[in-house]
Amino acid sequence: MLLLGWVVGKGATPVDEWFQQYWDSPAARLALVTSPLILVVLLVVVLLVALYRRRWQLAAATALAPLLGIAFVRMLKPVFGREKDGALAYPSGHVTTLVIVWGLVVLAAGCAWWAVLVAIAVILVGMLGVGITFHYFTDTVGGLLLGSAIVCVAALTSGQIPHRT
Repeated sequence: MLLLGWVVGKGATPVDEWFQQYWDSPAARLALVTSPLILVVLLVVVLLVALYRRRWQLAAATALAPLLGIAFVRMLKPVFGREKDGALAYPSGHVTTLVIVWGLVVLAAGCAWWAVLVAIAVILVGMLGVGITFHYFTDTVGGLLLGSAIVCVAALTSGQIPHRT
């Protein structure tokens, strides 16, 4: 994520320019999956499932991981200084949060294949929608990488991945 941020620099890449040509297409509506209301409702459901199942570590990870993601995004955006339409853009906070929330859904579902496939589909849709509207597409890739790292930490700390010595 850090390497990508330095490689893409402050402006749009050719990949970003290609995606930006669709900013006024119906595909822009795909960004709806990153709606804060939708993500908060999903987080509450994951938290309730974790509490109901007495998975206290997962409940704690569910409460903390999105906040950690937001904190990292706010800390990293000024470091990279990449702007789109006058606002700091890299990494995408929309996609970082989307990945974290859907990663927590996967953990709550016990890493079931159906949950993994749904999460991948929703995240790709969100990356596309955000990558042609609020952000450059490479910003969404940075958000994917940052969110994935935070989900990995959540999985380790919530006992979802066995520790090996």
